[in-house]
Amino acid sequence: MRLVTFFFDARHGAGTAEHPGAVVVAPDGTDRLLDLAEATAGATLAQVLADDDALAAVRSAVAAADPATLPVLDREHLAPPVRPSKILCLGYNYAGHAEAGVGERPAHPNVFVKTPNVLRGPAEAVVLPRAATEPDYEGEIAVVIGRRAYQVAEADAMGHVAGYTLFDDVSDRDWQRRSSQWTLGKSIDGFGPLGPWVVTTDEVPDLGGRDVVVERNGVVTVRASTDAMVFPVAFLVHHLSQVMTLEPGDVISTGTPARSDEAQAAHTPLTDGDTVTVRVTGLGELTTTFVTAKES
Repeated sequence: MRLVTFFFDARHGAGTAEHPGAVVVAPDGTDRLLDLAEATAGATLAQVLADDDALAAVRSAVAAADPATLPVLDREHLAPPVRPSKILCLGYNYAGHAEAGVGERPAHPNVFVKTPNVLRGPAEAVVLPRAATEPDYEGEIAVVIGRRAYQVAEADAMGHVAGYTLFDDVSDRDWQRRSSQWTLGKSIDGFGPLGPWVVTTDEVPDLGGRDVVVERNGVVTVRASTDAMVFPVAFLVHHLSQVMTLEPGDVISTGTPARSDEAQAAHTPLTDGDTVTVRVTGLGELTTTFVTAKES
């Protein structure tokens, strides 16, 4: 299933009530939106993903729906699909990127944190503040936790994964270089578009053999396969859960492949009007527009 969170009242011109929803395909091939608020008794999508009974109710509602009678999905009204308590990110987790960044494949996952203030919905523009002089992008696959995980075995780890979504790990390289810790460069307001939906693991049981493509202004800058991941999802969940409890809705962003040599040579900081699209086989695409902050 493809599950979303959307601003229900936004369709009527006011309010920001968030409802969980499912994306279903109509006979004409368009994506339609099924409101799941009634079927899930007002639960958030993260709560739904953590509850087998709620997921069963969602599947029943999807099976009973007539897609032709549902409204067309409007991505402008999508919120981040989940609102995680923590966003854990991976550096140098693709072959090629690792060797270019640190000279060799890491022995252990290179983990850093982005704070929740970075979250933006899949159609929200990212505002580039004046203080950010070297904004950059990294298109990634994000794992969404469905079951609380603490000290889980690698063999059991996938049972704690609800599904996958897409993430743009926006960073400011100048702020990132200012200290040995990357927090400020990674955690600028809005520097984390997430979405558009969570694809559940019954539809995508693993990430093997998927193409990861990133475009800037329509030009492909990254093209790779998920088979090049250094640390797979099951290991990451296992590894992180040894020292922290992963809660339903938490996000693990699995890292970006390296840019092509041509794209890296031509790279410039993001600027007003730039667009970045992240596209992954079976997971959809996430397009973000960047705008400069208005003068106050």
